[in-house]
Amino acid sequence: QVQLVESGGGLVPAGGSLRLSCAAPGPTFSSYCMGWFRQAPGKEREFVAAISRNAYSTAYADSVKGRFTISRSNPKNTVYLQMNSLKPEDTAVYFCAADRSSGIAVITSDYDYDYWGQGTQVTVSS
Repeated sequence: QVQLVESGGGLVPAGGSLRLSCAAPGPTFSSYCMGWFRQAPGKEREFVAAISRNAYSTAYADSVKGRFTISRSNPKNTVYLQMNSLKPEDTAVYFCAADRSSGIAVITSDYDYDYWGQGTQVTVSS
């Protein structure tokens, strides 16, 4: 079992920035594709961004392209989500996830992820 711990959420005005972090202690972090998903009240969980295990490939939802950047530090066992130009519609609980079987691919379907964090709240005020 892999424990994922998110941090960095909070309340920010529209146009502001936040950086989320997800720590995954253990020796196997570098073998996982890592992803960020979010869920707003009354809505289904949706894909936000993902990064391959070697960081060579990334993928983004259309709604966040050009505003969000996913990155990772394998020596630190941490994945990041830099969120700029935040909008009220970005308000959601953000979840970090790890996929152990993707090889070097980038995975965008939440169905394929094996481990999940507890989530961190991001609230963007208008």
